Amino acid sequence: MKAAILNVDRGQPVFAVQPMTTIVSQAVAQRRFSWYCSRFSLRRPLFLAALGLYGVMSYVVALRTPEIGIRMALGAQPGQVLMLVQRQGMLLVVGGLAIGVVGGLLLTRLMKSLLFHVAPSDPFTLVAGVITLVAASLLACYLPARRAARVDPLPPPA
Repeated sequence: MKAAILNVDRGQPVFAVQPMTTIVSQAVAQRRFSWYCSRFSLRRPLFLAALGLYGVMSYVVALRTPEIGIRMALGAQPGQVLMLVQRQGMLLVVGGLAIGVVGGLLLTRLMKSLLFHVAPSDPFTLVAGVITLVAASLLACYLPARRAARVDPLPPPA
């Protein structure tokens, strides 16, 4: 490239010849790094939230096992018990989401410099985050609820 330019005009200063892709890559390197960091750091809280909700729901199911056994002995179907426990867990999630969405919308102004081609209150990003959290929460609540639905109303004799 340098030789071709000097063949056309010997007086032309030529230095630091690089492909355009390299120049563009260097120009957006800091924003790309911020994006990778935020992408990595967003997975961890989702996992921890789902794990915490799973732990809480497992604990609640363990505490309520005698009550669930009585319900099943009185005629509650496994599907009804499953929905009862699932509904309880999702009430926690809805409350947390309400607080989180309001807090997130209030704090987006502080993160505006880290966002690249996304508005601080982008509705698509907000809805995608809520849907992802609800999906993870449904799974985290389903596992203890399934265990609750399998409670034997007549425990084995001691």
